[in-house]
Amino acid sequence: MTDSIMSKAATMEIPINSNGDTGSLPEDDSLEQAAKIQWSLDEKDLQQVMVSGPNLNETSIVSGGYGGTAEGIIPTSSIKGPNMHQSLSSPAVTADEVNRGVAVEKFDIVKKWGINTYKCTKQMISERFGRGSRTVDLELEAQIDVLRDTKRKYENILRLARALTNHFYSMVQTQRALGDTFSDLSQKSPELQDEFGYNAETQKLLCKNGETLLGAINFFVSSINTLVNKTMEDTLMTVKMYENARLEFDAYRADLEELNMGPRDAVTLTRIDTAQQQFQIHKDKYERLRSDVTIKLKFLEENKVKVMHKQLLLFHNAISAYFAGNQQQLEQTLKQFNVKLKPPGADKPSWLEEQ
Repeated sequence: MTDSIMSKAATMEIPINSNGDTGSLPEDDSLEQAAKIQWSLDEKDLQQVMVSGPNLNETSIVSGGYGGTAEGIIPTSSIKGPNMHQSLSSPAVTADEVNRGVAVEKFDIVKKWGINTYKCTKQMISERFGRGSRTVDLELEAQIDVLRDTKRKYENILRLARALTNHFYSMVQTQRALGDTFSDLSQKSPELQDEFGYNAETQKLLCKNGETLLGAINFFVSSINTLVNKTMEDTLMTVKMYENARLEFDAYRADLEELNMGPRDAVTLTRIDTAQQQFQIHKDKYERLRSDVTIKLKFLEENKVKVMHKQLLLFHNAISAYFAGNQQQLEQTLKQFNVKLKPPGADKPSWLEEQ
């Protein structure tokens, strides 16, 4: 019925008056009534579907076109909502597992550190109160004591050499100012021109030689500083690591001995095996660091003799030539030991570096 009405409405002619308005036709009322009847029927059908319509979980999705076969029908009940949420939340679950793994790893590290600290503290207290035994290498510890005593003495030499450098630098600056004053007075005092001139030349020569000697002393101080604060300090850091390894070795050795003296049941045997493994690990570490300390002490002694032989000879020859007034010998000493003097103002940054 609806199709026949719509086809009729589509093919009928609409007359237009001279004013451009459509005229009233007898069919208009019938078309309007038919449209109202069809709208009311469609509205009732829609309400009936909304009230007693099929369950959405039982509906189907047709993959083919209209009027196709049932082979492409997929029941919506097979699409589960929770699986979709699980796929969406899988990255969050993975992140939680990663964070949990990192937390467990950190906890294990803290746990091992706590156990190791407890054992070492217990061993240290036992040694101080004379209740525990310690591993002693008499020859190596004697060499370590000599190294520490040598370092203290060389630090004193370094301190005195720096003080000498500062005082001598002040003296050279005073000689330079005094020479400039004598030179100025020689021009303004005609009656004492020669005397002021001689003294000005002497002070300038002493100032020049003093700067040369300062170069030698600064080289001496720099070499001693490298020997004391780098070479010796590096060896003493290895010594400190060796002493910590010795304490750990004795702590785990005492723990193993204590377990061996106890009863032998299944739990104790497991603990003994674990303690034996830890003891072997720390024993290997202790022996490796003891070997490192022995080698470094040997090389340090050879390096110390070589460096100090050169530096003491330089210091002696430069001081002797300066106070003897032998300028050529002083300059020859610096050339012999490859000491290069910095030109005046070399310590100041360039204008490009100041920007």
